[in-house]
Amino acid sequence: MTEPLHVAGPQHPWDQVAERAQTTGRVVVHTSWGEWLTAALLDPELRTLLGRDWPRYREVPTPPSRFVFAVSRLVVKHTAAAVLEVAPGDLDIAYQPSGRPTLRGFGEELQLSLAHTEELIVAAVSRNGPVGVDAELSTREMSYDLLRPQVCTEREANVLDALPDGERMARLLRLWTLKEAYTKALGQGMRRRFSAVGFHWDADGHPVLDEDPDLVDDWSFATHVVHGRYLVSQAHRRTPLETRPPAASPVPPAPDAVAAGRGREEPLRQVVAFPGRSGS
Repeated sequence: MTEPLHVAGPQHPWDQVAERAQTTGRVVVHTSWGEWLTAALLDPELRTLLGRDWPRYREVPTPPSRFVFAVSRLVVKHTAAAVLEVAPGDLDIAYQPSGRPTLRGFGEELQLSLAHTEELIVAAVSRNGPVGVDAELSTREMSYDLLRPQVCTEREANVLDALPDGERMARLLRLWTLKEAYTKALGQGMRRRFSAVGFHWDADGHPVLDEDPDLVDDWSFATHVVHGRYLVSQAHRRTPLETRPPAASPVPPAPDAVAAGRGREEPLRQVVAFPGRSGS
């Protein structure tokens, strides 16, 4: 899998993003919310750009969380717009009952995934099958003893138990982000027990699912370090690349309307140092 692309703001040259999507059928970008903050604060078209997410934006209780919400939606809209060769304002984000974000009017033709931790924001857009992303600070400290039964399969736990402390924590964080990315790609999010999903590493150091070989062949996974301190994991299930949907197909945004059937958004959260997982 290719490394995520850095996009420094809405004025960033988007040709590389469009080229990556054209070549591989998908693209993953990363940025910091600070790089987009000025644009989000000063853009008189912010309400139009957020579209049906405007009421949700207004309901976010604290300014920092509100800015992250706005910037994450702007990042995914600009990324999808580069892929589709349309204007970001022509696109509108909707949410499946699970909270998974989608683009209104595109159904399964275009798949999205979002993640953030601290100031990092990651967005994925795929025209070639389900995609999921997750991110975590590479130096985050967690309780291995508490998380071990919640995150690891028996096979994974046996491998991690034999590692030195520092290497064990690094491997646990990598497993965590891979499983988050995989369950997001499946559209299951926090409903899937991590201890029921297993990974091992092949001879080349690539993560591989502990599943039926026929299923495993459909999936690819990778973890990269961005900004020198964040792990970004990707999961992608390959399907035949479809013909691009027409640029005129998106439904124009309705700024004052709440997205129909909106659910809890796809989890965009930090890893926490306790074993419990909540949500649907």
